Amino acid sequence: MLILAVGVNHRTAPVEVREKLSFSEHHLAEWLGRLNAYPAIEGCVIISTCNRTEIYAATREMDEGLGAIWDFLSSRSGVDISEIKNCTYVHTLHDAIRHLFRVAAGLDSMVLGETQILGQVRQAYQAACGLGATNKVLNTLFQQAITVGKRVRTETGIDRNSVSISYAAVELARQTFGSLQGRVVLVIGAGKMSELTALHLVSNGVEGIIVSNRSYDRAVAMAGKFGGKAVRFDDLFRYMDQADIVISCTAASHCVVRFNDVLEVMKRRAGKKIMIIDIAVPRDIDPAVGGIEGVTLYDVDDLQNVVDQNLQERKRAAVAGESIIEEELDQIMKWLGTQFVVPTIASLKELGERIKQKELRRALNRLGEISDHDRKVVGSMANSIVNQLLHIPITRLKEYALSPEGHLYTEVLQNLFDLDVPGQQPKSGLKGKTRIKLVRER
Repeated sequence: MLILAVGVNHRTAPVEVREKLSFSEHHLAEWLGRLNAYPAIEGCVIISTCNRTEIYAATREMDEGLGAIWDFLSSRSGVDISEIKNCTYVHTLHDAIRHLFRVAAGLDSMVLGETQILGQVRQAYQAACGLGATNKVLNTLFQQAITVGKRVRTETGIDRNSVSISYAAVELARQTFGSLQGRVVLVIGAGKMSELTALHLVSNGVEGIIVSNRSYDRAVAMAGKFGGKAVRFDDLFRYMDQADIVISCTAASHCVVRFNDVLEVMKRRAGKKIMIIDIAVPRDIDPAVGGIEGVTLYDVDDLQNVVDQNLQERKRAAVAGESIIEEELDQIMKWLGTQFVVPTIASLKELGERIKQKELRRALNRLGEISDHDRKVVGSMANSIVNQLLHIPITRLKEYALSPEGHLYTEVLQNLFDLDVPGQQPKSGLKGKTRIKLVRER
């Protein structure tokens, strides 16, 4: 069984191409069925996210399997096969499994170590499995990929350090307050960045949201998303008294929060600390505000420094993650080798036994009446010939089973001896024909 991965992602194709090759969850059953109907495809899983579309397939003939996937993608999207070939990447055998493990671990993501992809891999596998589109090999590979993804995150902590501005703000807030439970955030401006930062803060325990914007209607709209309260811009500093965290991101060309404004607020707060996050460029907050006692001020450069430091931590964790993947890859390749080796060896021995018995009967019939001793000598000789003839192929096959190409050697042997191995027959019925190509560099 050969494993094949064909995909397109944010590195290989622009969004206008990726969207043509994407698959919606509602029509996934139909497309999995169509792909699995190709004779060369023994099983398949489709992963489709905003940044990637990948097809993992089990096939018996690499060229036919690859051709089937390209034809499927072309007919599905209306994109010419030549264009699909230009924008897709192809991984086979050992490399296909490594790629799947790296995807599940977040090592191939746009944001290194991101956590969402593991759930997407699990969901894609469960959907394909539930629809009967997978086989034993793909089931084992995807179950192991999910385990590997969890192990990399647990042992390396690759997803513990945020690498986005909005998440960096959450980390800094935690450093300032310890816990965000029950805290109140005041948002100045109703832009996307301030809204995203507020969203992450709320999801991490911040309780109340107050939104102030020069356009009161936009403040009302944003506050509604969080179940918060909108206040007019003129009342901004009165409500700052209630806030533990202030996020500011307006389009103003000058500071909208000045030193004296915050100084008066802090006098009314009677020593209660406040954290101010200025995401705007140009800055909304007078830098001198950071010198007021009880105020912790961060600007976008401070947040970017956190992101950069965390990215370096993730890169270091990724190195450890790659080692884990290689270790897991070695184990899964050994398992894959045994999937063909044991039944193939059994079939080869059965073939040898059938030939031995057939020729033994023929020889004994020709010899006529002979003694039991002579019968045993002839039988022993027949056993010895068959065993010696099969010894080296079986020994070599067991050795090759532990290599990345082990399943290839197994299928070669099946073809050479025309073996019928239970559960390992191609859907296209290519019995007796050459189904694989094995190229060795000398």
